[in-house]
Amino acid sequence: MGLRDLTKRLRTSIDELDDRRLQDRFSGLGLTSILEMTARTPVRVGGEITRMKIAPRSGVNTFEITVDDGTGTVVAVFTGRRHLGGVDHNRALVLEGVARTERNRLVMLNPAYTLLPQH
Repeated sequence: MGLRDLTKRLRTSIDELDDRRLQDRFSGLGLTSILEMTARTPVRVGGEITRMKIAPRSGVNTFEITVDDGTGTVVAVFTGRRHLGGVDHNRALVLEGVARTERNRLVMLNPAYTLLPQH
């Protein structure tokens, strides 16, 4: 690492460094970035879980996770669930499904998911 790289790194915010780390982690896996997702199109995206919550939806409990890949976020909603085995904060996973726009956010209902190895 040269002096120029060190100076650039010191001037970069923590959020920008984290976004770059996430983008590097999920590049090369053949995934679509969340920024490039379009509604109503089948897609495979990957990211780290940044938020989890249980929320009612039409009278049924749902488990919602927010996934970030460094370019944006998507919310995966699992209806009738209160948890998913192995799913925890900062865990990396790949989601497969169709997203739609709901309250100015991308939402995937009951997507298929694959947990990625922790490192």
